[in-house]
Amino acid sequence: MDDPLLFGSSDYWLMFAHLIFGRGMDFLSTWVATPNLVLEGNPIAKRLGWKLGAVVNLGLCFTFAMWPVTSIIICTTSVLVAARNLQQAWLMRTMGEESYRFWHVQRMFEAKLPFYVFCLLGQTLLIGLVGGALVYFSELAELAPGAGPTVMIVPFAIGVGIVGYAITVLFYTLLSVWRIRRSMR
Repeated sequence: MDDPLLFGSSDYWLMFAHLIFGRGMDFLSTWVATPNLVLEGNPIAKRLGWKLGAVVNLGLCFTFAMWPVTSIIICTTSVLVAARNLQQAWLMRTMGEESYRFWHVQRMFEAKLPFYVFCLLGQTLLIGLVGGALVYFSELAELAPGAGPTVMIVPFAIGVGIVGYAITVLFYTLLSVWRIRRSMR
């Protein structure tokens, strides 16, 4: 299903361009939202910083461009993460990273934890269901007798990317909540 592409082929460079775009949008939106990485939820990305993070991501783009399905999954997840970053970037930049973090933590503590988690689970589950539906319905009926079902690769990969985005949001948000609550004790 995900046969590797020949390095340097036109299809390889197309996948590479998609990956550069997706990862680039994630990088750009993160920089717009938190130029000092104060609000970065991924501890690995935060530790790598901008320069080493860019080098690592470039290497990942060169590597994963060989596999079309994987490329589409990564690009889909990256673009959705970028959109989420940009949703609140204006507020983060206007308030400043530290002020925004303080304000956000205060709002979290004003809400009851079970309600906060319920809303987070609802958001990620609904998004994940859209991706899951794409994955589920990307299987075509039997094209020829005895051939078995065929998977439509692009909708399948986009669906997996959407599910990956939902899991990423859930994981890093819960990690952030856990770290904040642990530091307040």
